[in-house]
Amino acid sequence: MSAITRDEVAHLARLSRLALTGDELDHYATQLDAIIEAVAKVAEVAAEDVPPSSHALPLTNVYRADEVRQSLTPEQALAGAPAVEDDRFRVPRILGEEA
Repeated sequence: MSAITRDEVAHLARLSRLALTGDELDHYATQLDAIIEAVAKVAEVAAEDVPPSSHALPLTNVYRADEVRQSLTPEQALAGAPAVEDDRFRVPRILGEEA
């Protein structure tokens, strides 16, 4: 027995403001039914003793620890800039934004 009918797909299409042909309704009903069956199979496998997880393998942080290091002075950072204003990079205005 199908989990979703052609009439249910038509109802969803109306709610979504989609104009679907009869062939599309049949096609989507078949596809949605396959999706619902696949989800039902996964639900059957899930057991209470299996904790939910987002990944099959455990993840560990691979980033290095933060360290304070020597960096550029504002003058050095702005030295190669084509335009500078108030110790900042001056860039052209975009998308008609106001200052």
